[in-house]
Amino acid sequence: MTTQTFPIALTIAGSDSGGGAGIQADLKTFSALSVYGASVITAITAQNTCEVRSIHSVPIEIIKDQIRCVLEDLSVNAIKVGMIGDEATITAVAQCLSEATHIPIVLDPVMVSKTGKMLLVSDATQALISQLIPKATLITPNLPEAAVLCREDEAQSLDAMYKTLDQLMNLGSKAVLLKGGHLASSDRCYDLLATPSCIHRFESTRIKTQNTHGTGCSMASAITANIAKGYSLEQAVEEAKNWLTQAIEHSDRLNVGRGFGPIHHFHDFWL
Repeated sequence: MTTQTFPIALTIAGSDSGGGAGIQADLKTFSALSVYGASVITAITAQNTCEVRSIHSVPIEIIKDQIRCVLEDLSVNAIKVGMIGDEATITAVAQCLSEATHIPIVLDPVMVSKTGKMLLVSDATQALISQLIPKATLITPNLPEAAVLCREDEAQSLDAMYKTLDQLMNLGSKAVLLKGGHLASSDRCYDLLATPSCIHRFESTRIKTQNTHGTGCSMASAITANIAKGYSLEQAVEEAKNWLTQAIEHSDRLNVGRGFGPIHHFHDFWL
């Protein structure tokens, strides 16, 4: 029997019992993009498409043990960091990632759920900025998250997004992807990728659906998967956006829940 080596990606995030976001979305994305997925669970949420009912934080030592166990044994090619909840968890994750500086990190600064539940306690934002963002190869905030990180009003136009992008780059990550999906005044969706050398603008048609649960998690994990496969950062983002657009376009084929339904991670496989 012949064996095949697949790229490996690790996600460090919270669990979504409804299966649309968090760890579940990340692992589905990795699988859809032919990458082996490992996981570290930072929190357990009781949620569905309508609400996040409760959150239970995983003990810090268990989080550390999960990370170190994976990194000691698996040849991880890229790491995605999602929901990390509070300052103690941020500190623990940052300490462990300091032991793996050779692995690219995609940080999705998850703060609020699609249904409005706070997923990052307010006093933990500074810890995120000082401890984790400088370690990131790429951060992927949406417009509300960017406003919190920059301590400014949310961008309401493409021009304002460029100004926010400059401020985000000053936080210390190697690159920033500012996602413009919340720019509801436009029928186009704009994402801006800033690297030390240039700015790339990605543009797509806005898709009319309420099945967008897990888009942020899935976008960040798709980029992580593509980096694990050896893509350049620009190519990783472009391919991830193309894949996510298709996953949103096909989301209405799924009939999951009564609220914000999930995107269709396996649109290429479920015919």
